[in-house]
Amino acid sequence: MKSMTSSGWLLAIALAAFTAYAQYPHGGAGHPGGIPRANQGHLPPAPPPRAEPGAPPESEIDERGRANALPHVNHDHWYGHDSPNDPRYQLPPSRFGAFTRVGPQYRYSIARFDREHRRFWLPGGFIFVVADWDWFACADWCWDCGDDFVLYPDPDHPGWYLLYNVYTGAYVHVQYMGP
Repeated sequence: MKSMTSSGWLLAIALAAFTAYAQYPHGGAGHPGGIPRANQGHLPPAPPPRAEPGAPPESEIDERGRANALPHVNHDHWYGHDSPNDPRYQLPPSRFGAFTRVGPQYRYSIARFDREHRRFWLPGGFIFVVADWDWFACADWCWDCGDDFVLYPDPDHPGWYLLYNVYTGAYVHVQYMGP
């Protein structure tokens, strides 16, 4: 039996990797990418409006009794969302209109990212900026790793959107800055 040359082995490995890669859908907006790790492996539905507008952000209590109030989604429940009457979220009407490609049917990769100004661009040139007060929660995200994000309209803060990270389950507030 003949042994494979090193180029033959490389070709076989590349073919196996491509076959494994091709078994999962990939792509930009509107095309699901890799399987989410957060929220039990699926994308959550849009968050509902807060039932008690003046209540503090809801924390998730883990099995050890520790509270996690950081914004995240688990079992389709949105934890840590700020109160609707929080003055930080008061925005004048946007001159850019509303961004309409939102919800779990749209997964996005980040086309460009400006860390210094907390801005990111989606494919097609749509610009968003992360809220100052949420930057700490997402500064270490992998902004250029692929189809990792979903945008949801914020039901409690008009003009704001929630950028959901499908791999961590965390979300932050972002503002649409236009095309």
